[in-house]
Amino acid sequence: MEYTSDRESKRPFSALYIKSFRLFWLAQILSLSGTWMHHISQGWLVYSLTRSPFYLGLTGTALTLPILLFSLLGGIIADRYQKRNVLIITQSLSILPPLILGVLTQMELVTVWHVITVAFVIGTINAIDMPVRQSFLIEMVGKGNLLNAIALSSAAFNGARMIGPIIAGFIISEISISACFYINSLSFIPVVMVLQKMRLKGDTRLSSQRSMVSEFREGLRFVVKRRDISMILFTIFVFSLLGLPYSHFLPVFAEDILKVGPEGLGILMGSAGAGALAAALVISLLGEIRNKDRYMTLSALSFPSALLLFSFSRNYHFSILMLVLLGFSIVSYLANANSSIQLRVDHKIRGRVMSIYSLVFLGMVPIGSAILGVFAEMMGTPVILRISAIVCLFSGVLFGAHRYFSSGLKGP
Repeated sequence: MEYTSDRESKRPFSALYIKSFRLFWLAQILSLSGTWMHHISQGWLVYSLTRSPFYLGLTGTALTLPILLFSLLGGIIADRYQKRNVLIITQSLSILPPLILGVLTQMELVTVWHVITVAFVIGTINAIDMPVRQSFLIEMVGKGNLLNAIALSSAAFNGARMIGPIIAGFIISEISISACFYINSLSFIPVVMVLQKMRLKGDTRLSSQRSMVSEFREGLRFVVKRRDISMILFTIFVFSLLGLPYSHFLPVFAEDILKVGPEGLGILMGSAGAGALAAALVISLLGEIRNKDRYMTLSALSFPSALLLFSFSRNYHFSILMLVLLGFSIVSYLANANSSIQLRVDHKIRGRVMSIYSLVFLGMVPIGSAILGVFAEMMGTPVILRISAIVCLFSGVLFGAHRYFSSGLKGP
């Protein structure tokens, strides 16, 4: 493999010195930009067809529900087969749903149920793709560059989250909605081409004759027995269930509390994204986190603290600052958590463990959104966010105490 030396892995953006990752990363930027263009266009199309917030929510559920249903299956697949080959299949399949939706939209045959069905198919492909892609990073860059590669991947995601919607808005107004779907379809082709040309010595077939149920149990037992890993995953579970759904309630703050209107809402939503991008770039520039335990603990405490202060804020500029800190903190924690877990896991079981990571990270957000939405109706949005932040802060304290008092849990 093209791994860099230990000295080189400490350089800023060290993972980009590895050709296979560099090409994959550049292709991912194009693909992720297309994906965000699709999300914006999809929402616009659904609202144009129905004028109903209910169908907007239903479409979002169709996109995220497969994470709960199929991500564990994706982990088993990741441990059974060559990850590169699986990714070629999932990325190739990803070309079809936006292409079909683009054709239906252009021909004016599209209905809201077409959009919802396509969203569910995309979510299903993503549920398989995600744990495979997460566990594939280490095969591209090696252990020394893993955190850097994760941070760069996060930077690509958050950069695309800022660029994609802007491009989509221009194309929708100047060309058509269907053009965005076509562009998203085409954006997967560079990723497939890079994967096809990639050759990794460690990319070996790990197929098993055991049942998928027994393999899943093996992965679950491993996580339960490893207190260090289970504590990280528990913290992510709490953050995803009660903390990350905050973004769905920003319109309430923009309209009723801060009174800044839709333009202010856009800035509020972009602030967290800017903080997330900044965190990813900082980690990439550092090349290596010397005291990862301390960094993770500070991040686990600052995320809920920023959320708590935001829930009390009545000042627009202070709210923006808190959202930047919030975005910075959560990406700092997740990037280090991801690498910490992968570095503690044997390659034979890494896919299954990362599927559990994907489940608690992304699978809990729609559930948390529904729960917080119900209680927000009864108690008020600021109050429920304060309660959520306090619970998240408590879990951050537990995480920090566990890392401090567990003498055998030194950061890798």
